[in-house]
Amino acid sequence: MAESSFDSAAYGGQGWSPRTDDHAQEMGPLWQGGIDSEWRSLKSVLVRRPGPEIIVSDHDAAQQLAPLDLGRAQAEHDQMVAAYTNAGVTVLTVPDVPDPAPNRMFCADLFVMTPQGAILGRPASTVRAGEEIAVAQALAMANVPILRTLTGKAAFEGADLIWLDTRSALIGRGLRTNQAAISQINDLCLDLGIEVTAVDMPFGTMHLMGMLRIASRDLAIAWPRRTPHAAVTALRDRGYDVVFLPDEDEAQANRAMNFVTLSPGKILMPAGNDLISAWYQDLGIEVIETPTFELRKAAGAVGCLTGVVQRAMG
Repeated sequence: MAESSFDSAAYGGQGWSPRTDDHAQEMGPLWQGGIDSEWRSLKSVLVRRPGPEIIVSDHDAAQQLAPLDLGRAQAEHDQMVAAYTNAGVTVLTVPDVPDPAPNRMFCADLFVMTPQGAILGRPASTVRAGEEIAVAQALAMANVPILRTLTGKAAFEGADLIWLDTRSALIGRGLRTNQAAISQINDLCLDLGIEVTAVDMPFGTMHLMGMLRIASRDLAIAWPRRTPHAAVTALRDRGYDVVFLPDEDEAQANRAMNFVTLSPGKILMPAGNDLISAWYQDLGIEVIETPTFELRKAAGAVGCLTGVVQRAMG
């Protein structure tokens, strides 16, 4: 007579081992990635080295500010990666894809991390449609859970979401992120116990990242007359000192805001913005600079080029 499988482990018998940890508890032992702040120590990032796709016949149609030199852009990107490595940050890379889009190096737009995994971006422009696919592959290869892929008419770019603290975030509603995306992200975050506050972006601006950066637990850098009132109020309500950029050089200020916080009070920023760099240092911020003179012709710099995958968690 055939042996019965009724009491085997596969069917719930004596050897069955039930999975009791929830997803949050498995972040670290099983899954990787996760952030709940903009300022805690940076652990890993996702980047994509620019390739021949950045050389286009019509730079404006490709959403660039000026034609780029490939060799210079690659050399600058390599220096940025070296700066991260020297700071002890793990650097992950987006894989190659056929017929890459010209802006795919701007990884910050293509996803955003939560404490329990990633939300994939869905870029607003047809020029960038589909860039998120290779990013999804890279995250999966790094064992990073993808919690949400946006659907319907949702448009969202990761540089429009900023963490205020472990339980709250700001999201900018404007050119790159619409209400449909905000509603879907809000639903997900409610399940995670996170409050999302939407703020309206001024016309003619790109991302919330360009209006507001957080350098440490109690220090935020904001753009005067551009940063939404509700964003400043939300920061102050949580104990941040909100300081506003000096007005002397708008172009330099715009570039210098494009930084990534490496650890509390320490940032990696574009080189050549001496006025704002000195101002940061007067605030007690340690500054590391990396050149982006060529890369910024594509309308982005260090912050835009860097997809933050993991920080130390509170």
